[in-house]
Amino acid sequence: MVTFVDRVTLHLSAGKGGNGCVSVRREKFKPLAGPDGGNGGHGGDVVLVADPQVTTLLSYHHSPHRSAGNGGFGMGDNRSGAAGEHLELPVPVGTVVKDETGEILVDMVTPGIRFVVAPGGQGGLGNAALANPKRKAPGFALLGTPGWQGDVQLELKTVADVALVGFPSAGKSSLIAAISAARPKIADYPFTTLHPNLGVVQAGDARFTVADVPGLIEGASDGKGLGLEFLRHVERCTALVHVLDCATLEPGRDPISDLDVILAELAAYPVPEGQVPLLERPQLIALNKLDVPEAKDLADLVRPELEARGYRVFEISTVSHDGLRQLTFALGELVEQHRIEAATAPAPERIVIRPQGAEKDFEIRVEGGTYGTYYRILGTKPLRWVQQTDFQNEEAVGFLADRLEKLGVEDELFRVGAQAGSTVVIGPGDGIIFDWHPSLSSAAELMTAPRGTDPRLDLNPRRTTSQRRDRYHERMDAKAEARAELESERLAARGDGWEDEDES
Repeated sequence: MVTFVDRVTLHLSAGKGGNGCVSVRREKFKPLAGPDGGNGGHGGDVVLVADPQVTTLLSYHHSPHRSAGNGGFGMGDNRSGAAGEHLELPVPVGTVVKDETGEILVDMVTPGIRFVVAPGGQGGLGNAALANPKRKAPGFALLGTPGWQGDVQLELKTVADVALVGFPSAGKSSLIAAISAARPKIADYPFTTLHPNLGVVQAGDARFTVADVPGLIEGASDGKGLGLEFLRHVERCTALVHVLDCATLEPGRDPISDLDVILAELAAYPVPEGQVPLLERPQLIALNKLDVPEAKDLADLVRPELEARGYRVFEISTVSHDGLRQLTFALGELVEQHRIEAATAPAPERIVIRPQGAEKDFEIRVEGGTYGTYYRILGTKPLRWVQQTDFQNEEAVGFLADRLEKLGVEDELFRVGAQAGSTVVIGPGDGIIFDWHPSLSSAAELMTAPRGTDPRLDLNPRRTTSQRRDRYHERMDAKAEARAELESERLAARGDGWEDEDES
């Protein structure tokens, strides 16, 4: 069975940024000629592109997992890693992109529009880029950050000027095939059309697109039949053409009753906010299959009632092409009028883009649990900095502490009541947990220590040679003092004994 897919969920993974390199340039007579570690490459983005040549989301239904390329690692001699390859995903024009919660991210109604749905990770800086007059030879580099990972929903809403609506087997597919170059599947059984078909119609100087919407039945707006899945494709159409079957053999059906059912379903379907309700848009009536003798008699009978309701009625035959020219020219006039009104309409509300720094870079939340109160730091910069930190390198951890202090995290922790030794979590969920020590706020650039170490952390319990020598001398001096004290006590005791013997 052929299935039309107009709603899929994509599982996306952007590329990871490459790690920076720690390297020292070595030249003749200059064993330590300065840092030359290169930067890591940025991870590849996942980009959605509105492509007019793509008409369905079926390929993403079968392969929903898509990933972009990772960035390369930095290398010595100031060689940067290669950037990850971007992944471009073509989608039909009219695709609505939503996040996991259903919030609309972008409506891709313009051909060629590009939207970065999953940005790649940032490449880490090498130690050459981290060097400055105060930190001339960094013994660490920044790690690459992971790319965006998550799910997005794609929902296709056909972009067309005119929509053909009606009951199944009313002749909509035959009509679009007769007035355009579209070649949809045509058969005399219900639900032949399983997905909207688009056709381009030329009527004089007017050129417009027509969408053949799959057949609607009573209860379609409540999910009955196939109608609910395709009513969304009518949302973007300027005008509607009700294709009524005047040669139906089903009992209890006639053009008037079919029209009333379709109107009720269109009225029950809620359109997005800001759009014109379906029944308030221009509508025409096409009485189809007039090549059948009985259909002609029925059309003459129902036409006065339809015109009394205010509809323009056209009697057509997709077999003999009678009435098609008049119908297409009438639709061309409606479309051209709508385009003129849209061109003179006031410009949409401007989108305000907030510059970086206008909003707070981070926030601190005081949270409590079974094990007491802890402080959670949320923000783009702190989270990215933690992802870039190599926690096996003391100097890198000290560099992170300096960045957080310069951002104002230390002062904000004091303000919310944090004390030395308080538990701090950076990032949502489990995050990075550590004990906060305000003493780390001093500048590491002013300290002298071997590369890759930070004396403020004291994470290495091993003592230096001078420290061991001083400790040895302290022990020797203590032992010498103890021996001297014992010797003085012994001599004092011996002197008292001699005095007793002399007296006796």
